Amino acid sequence: MAWPLATDLATEYVCSRAINLYKTPDLGGLVTQTAPGRHLRRWSMVPTESSQIAQAVRLCEDGYLGWISQADWYSLGQAPSPYIPPVLDRAAIEPRLTEAIAFTHRAMAQPNRYLWGGTVGPDYDCSGLMQAAFGAVGIQLPRDSYQQEAFTQPIPWDDLQPGDLVFFGTPERTKHVGLYLGAGNYIHSSGIDQGRNGIGIDSLTDLSDPVSAAYQAQQRRPGRVMESYCPPVV
Repeated sequence: MAWPLATDLATEYVCSRAINLYKTPDLGGLVTQTAPGRHLRRWSMVPTESSQIAQAVRLCEDGYLGWISQADWYSLGQAPSPYIPPVLDRAAIEPRLTEAIAFTHRAMAQPNRYLWGGTVGPDYDCSGLMQAAFGAVGIQLPRDSYQQEAFTQPIPWDDLQPGDLVFFGTPERTKHVGLYLGAGNYIHSSGIDQGRNGIGIDSLTDLSDPVSAAYQAQQRRPGRVMESYCPPVV
């Protein structure tokens, strides 16, 4: 079965259902997922040995690259209009943060596990949960935690407000992100290697819980979302 041909790489498609994107053309290694309604484009039309089973795509909302299966490609429809990034400043973002926080609590209330690459419930990775929560209220974030850190405005720890992001990792690179709730607490999707397998609430100040203590040792900085993300034009 041949792929439907687009006249150029600018043709946009819209997802009618959740779709997995993979790291390699042999569909190995989940890297992200699309929720219904998200837009994507091809990012390569060069034939490869895997071109009959996978297609390289770029997500329009965050510019993320990956491979989707041929079966998933046939579930796409051509977008009736191009994706237009929302234009939001901090004043427009602040009233939406309460509902973004509520999204994470609803996600935690469902049975879930940590899923590397997960951005569609019930299973999320850390940055996927942040992207989904903010996206649910019309605020776009980059996909990965290190990208989210670079996108946010650095703030002092003593200036944290509910809805800010908190970042963890090594001195060289961010590897984890959570959403600050207030009173020293943050919610995040944490892997089993850190003592949990799914969404939970931990503390920046009460380190009696081993998961909180483990992340305390990996603190980098907090960040504030000042605008909605718009990926570079390619």
